[in-house]
Amino acid sequence: MMDSQDNILQEEIKDENKVVDTTEVTNEQPETEPAAEVTAEQAPVSVSEPRKLYTTKEEVLERVKEIAHSEEVPAKDEVDQLKTTFYKLLFTERDAQQKAYLEAGGDPETYQVLPDETEEQFKAEWGIIKEKRAKAFLKQEEEKQENLKKKLEIIEQLKAMATSPDEANKSYNEFKALQQAWKEIKAVPAEKANELWRNYQLYVEQYYDLLNLNREAREYDFKKNLELKTKLCEAAEKLAEEADVISAFHQLQELHQQYREIGPVAKELREQVWARFKAASTVINKKHQQHFEGLRAKEEENLARKTALCEKVEAIAQEENKGASDWEKHTKQIIEIQNEWKTIGFAPQKMNVKIFERFRATCDDFFGRKAEFFKALKSRFAENTKRKRELVEKAKALAESTEWKSTSDKLINMQKEWKTIGMVPKKVGDQLWNEFITACNHFFEARNAANAGTRSSEHQNLSQKRDIIAQLRALLDNAADNVQETVQQLMNQYNQIGHVPFKEKDKLYKEYHDVLDAIYKQLNISVSRQRLDNFKHSIKNMAKQGEELLDNERSRLMRRYEQLKSEITTYENNLGFLNVSSKKGNSLIDEMNKKVDKLKDDLELVRQKIKAIDAENNN
Repeated sequence: MMDSQDNILQEEIKDENKVVDTTEVTNEQPETEPAAEVTAEQAPVSVSEPRKLYTTKEEVLERVKEIAHSEEVPAKDEVDQLKTTFYKLLFTERDAQQKAYLEAGGDPETYQVLPDETEEQFKAEWGIIKEKRAKAFLKQEEEKQENLKKKLEIIEQLKAMATSPDEANKSYNEFKALQQAWKEIKAVPAEKANELWRNYQLYVEQYYDLLNLNREAREYDFKKNLELKTKLCEAAEKLAEEADVISAFHQLQELHQQYREIGPVAKELREQVWARFKAASTVINKKHQQHFEGLRAKEEENLARKTALCEKVEAIAQEENKGASDWEKHTKQIIEIQNEWKTIGFAPQKMNVKIFERFRATCDDFFGRKAEFFKALKSRFAENTKRKRELVEKAKALAESTEWKSTSDKLINMQKEWKTIGMVPKKVGDQLWNEFITACNHFFEARNAANAGTRSSEHQNLSQKRDIIAQLRALLDNAADNVQETVQQLMNQYNQIGHVPFKEKDKLYKEYHDVLDAIYKQLNISVSRQRLDNFKHSIKNMAKQGEELLDNERSRLMRRYEQLKSEITTYENNLGFLNVSSKKGNSLIDEMNKKVDKLKDDLELVRQKIKAIDAENNN
């Protein structure tokens, strides 16, 4: 978005630095057809008089009020300068205000230009000046028409005097009076000036050509006119030394106006005098032309620089903006380019508006898209702020709770949820976070104080349980006859000990059950071996009592064997359907696996007993 100030400035001061009309007054006409009359309205503004420099809006406003409420008709260059200076000062002041706002951390999208009372006063006074200038212009046009009418009347009178030598000789004094009257009449409409002058000069020269009587007066006029035109030639030649080419050009126009108002010189000198005056004019016109050629070259250079800035800002506008930081980075770059743009003068008139519109369109598009982004971002910020504020209120409501476990879980979950919520404005975010963490800390500090004694006893329980686990491990290395009884006693002691620290619970559980599993496995092996030895001894006694008794025992063992196989199959099938996602489910599976291992040990013992019976029958 190009600054709105730039848009206003383009409208308000677009006439200020327009290149002065460089149409060269060549003055190539012979003396009988002099250069076109240059009126005050046609002539470029003279810069020979230095302009007053204004440093504040109030100074400009005072001068504008003075012009508006006086009889003075202001010159165009002064009023243009006043308008340009006022708005430049106004926009500089606004730029400074906006910069201070942004440096203080303000949001660029919410910044608004404040009304300026001085500007309103300026506009009101400016309206009066415009109305005054409009009236003056109408009055001036009316005067031009009246002057045209008067000069046409003089031409008609000259025409009548120049019809015969007799009339010319009789009216010489009247002729001189008409010439003086012609000089005193000022501007006429520009489109009539050349034709009017040609007719006037035609009849003046005809009059002099017909004038026989009072020849001495005519010769005197020729001599006086030659002196005057020679001085004008000298003045024109001296203008070549003038450093200010604009001033020299305007002074030349005044000299041409005086040249046209002076009567003719002797016929044989007319071309010579005119050639001298024209040569001096050519020097000034050439300098004037070169001056504006330099201005045009500078304008072309300005156009090239502005085109480069357009390409630069277009490239920035096309870059992807992934977040607020990218938008701010590109905004800073574009504002720097805009500031550089302001330092460059005007481009050629036919391109000045086009190149500005190109630059402004790109800036407007970028800042328009930026506004949409931050509008959406603000919406997200508002939603995120709402969610975080709700968490703050919930945390505050739980801060005094004494339900340590459930409240701890709730607050921990709320902290996790807080992390999933997006960004909010920094100032608001810091405030909400401080309120939220203060409420959480208040609860956890109270919980920690209440549980300080509990944690001490839990560590004591941990030490006792680890001591029992160490005793169980010792039984593995030094098996005794009463191992099973000792194990049962240690298990009873273990179960009577209270809670241990939460973080150590799972690790301790695994150590305890691992050592028990190892002991039971060792016990099962030794017991099974003892049972099998006892069984082998008993079947010898059965054999002595008869084969039928051995067969009955074998049949019983076979039924037991099949029963154990069926139970093992059932347990293994059930294990396939259990869910181990929870600790409780995992504990159940461990118990069932132990049961299956026990059944398999029993199955193996039964199989060995059947094998022993078969061996006895074969003896």
